[in-house]
Amino acid sequence: MPNLFTGAIILGWYGSNVGVLLLNKYLLSVYGFKFPAFLTLCHMLACSVMSYGLAISNTVTLQPVKSKKQFYKIATLALIFCVAVVLGNVSLNYIPVSFNQAIGATTPAFTAVLSAVMLGHRESKDVYLSLVPVVVGIVIASGAEPMFNLVGFLAALMATAGRALKSVLQGLMLSDSSEKMDSLSLLLYMAPVATAALVPITLYFEPTALANALVLGQSGGFWMLLCFNAFMAYFVNLTNFLVTKYTSPLTLQVLGNAKGVVAVVASVICFRNPVTFYTILGYSITVGGVILYSNAKRQSRKMDALKKLSAAKISDIEQPSSPFTPSSNAKSTAESRERNISGDRTDADGNALDKPQHHHGRGGSNLSSSSFSDRIMARGFSSIFEA
Repeated sequence: MPNLFTGAIILGWYGSNVGVLLLNKYLLSVYGFKFPAFLTLCHMLACSVMSYGLAISNTVTLQPVKSKKQFYKIATLALIFCVAVVLGNVSLNYIPVSFNQAIGATTPAFTAVLSAVMLGHRESKDVYLSLVPVVVGIVIASGAEPMFNLVGFLAALMATAGRALKSVLQGLMLSDSSEKMDSLSLLLYMAPVATAALVPITLYFEPTALANALVLGQSGGFWMLLCFNAFMAYFVNLTNFLVTKYTSPLTLQVLGNAKGVVAVVASVICFRNPVTFYTILGYSITVGGVILYSNAKRQSRKMDALKKLSAAKISDIEQPSSPFTPSSNAKSTAESRERNISGDRTDADGNALDKPQHHHGRGGSNLSSSSFSDRIMARGFSSIFEA
């Protein structure tokens, strides 16, 4: 029975991530509803409603905002988040989902650059080398893309950079352990801020969006499709939370690396967009680079942890023991550090994390947060709708 439940969560995760992309493309390009800001507004409104519904139901106890300063930080992240989502939807107006996902796979490269510039964070040589095929692959895919559009390409590129910027800032601004939040709690506070910001943006840039929606709604099925699409954007976050909780680190990494490929294949099947040999080659090189990046990051973390453990053991040996202190203390401390290293957890894209501990009922849940360095690592194939 647990296996069936886990399988259902994984299917829901794939379905929501791939489904929301395909539905966005269908609404924006095929259905003719060319209003990406209004569509994003519907997404954020649905996320707000569903988040507060979850909070009221007490199924999960969401973490509270503890200060105005923390709220301002979250609001800043929300603004970057909504801009990135809007730009991602703008790109779908002009380029295929497959090309959009290929560009999104370069998120690790943007994150590494922004981390180095903004935080002075330096990666190992292997990590930087793994980013070479990520960039080379997208260059090849861009040059060979039959449906290349400069506006769509730039919008997707800026959306990817925005997502990486949000990831870096989230690690920087919420680095205090008392301010860290799980993804569902963060979405609870980000979605209303994003909704409020998108109202004037939509009114200014897309003043006829609502009128067009009313016209399309008369033909039947449009509103149902729009609402289903909007609420699916919330389930991207919900299923991402559940998959993190109920699957193993190896399963998460495999699922994350395969998610972009599934989205590309599904989009080609659904929309019949043309692909060439060099498009496939470029995208394959990018996917290979993302896998190499995930492995290099994991090895780099383990090496850093082993160095810290070695330094700690040397310190324990050099420190004179007290006759009043049990000699097993140093040993138990070292063993604890070793367990932490061997129990290293990674998310769907190979990034370390602490799994959320979830208890049903009114008692709520005790949700662990990942470390500062883990928060700034981008997810190569994560959806643009994940908080």
